Amino acid sequence: MTARRIAVVSAGLSNPSTTRLLADRLTSATLRALGDTGEGIETEVDVFELRDYAHDITNNLLTGFAAPALETMINTVVSADAVIAVTPIFSTSYSGLFKSFIDVLDPDALTGKPVLIGANAGTARHSLAIDYAIRPLFTYLHAEPVSTGVFAASSDWGASGDQVAPLGERIERAARELADAIARRSPTVEADPFDPGNYLGDGRSFGHLLGGLAGE
Repeated sequence: MTARRIAVVSAGLSNPSTTRLLADRLTSATLRALGDTGEGIETEVDVFELRDYAHDITNNLLTGFAAPALETMINTVVSADAVIAVTPIFSTSYSGLFKSFIDVLDPDALTGKPVLIGANAGTARHSLAIDYAIRPLFTYLHAEPVSTGVFAASSDWGASGDQVAPLGERIERAARELADAIARRSPTVEADPFDPGNYLGDGRSFGHLLGGLAGE
């Protein structure tokens, strides 16, 4: 049995939120798809609501230091084998909270990591935000977003949803793509926190701190 870990990041602001609902459906579909691969993959899922870390994220941006809870969350995300990232769309782009979380990550922390992108908004007019705003963000970070991003408008949750490309079909297609990417990926090795080159979770490594102490 091969073990894999998926980190789910939901940037919804309300409780409950359609952002979290979409994240949960993407996660469930991915787990089903992994079961269908026949690879014997055992999957652990960690789900994070960014609103629970909003104050710590802001403090990290201001001080450069991550609080223990945020540091633990960041390390879990960057050490996962894949990420499911879902954000509400505000003013035609990802939310400020979502971008602030991305900003506290080391620029290389998501290199090569498969990412399934999800987004939601009140109207389908914002559906292109995945491709003109969110996907370029993850590409800049050298992550590997799967081909299908899933956008959900308010109407997609009801009987009046898109009949040409129903939300459920888009979720299943994206989940299969992420499952295939996970199956092809070598398991992530847990980082040694005492390795001088490892990431601290606040944008710096132990090597960075040691260099500073040495006056470099």
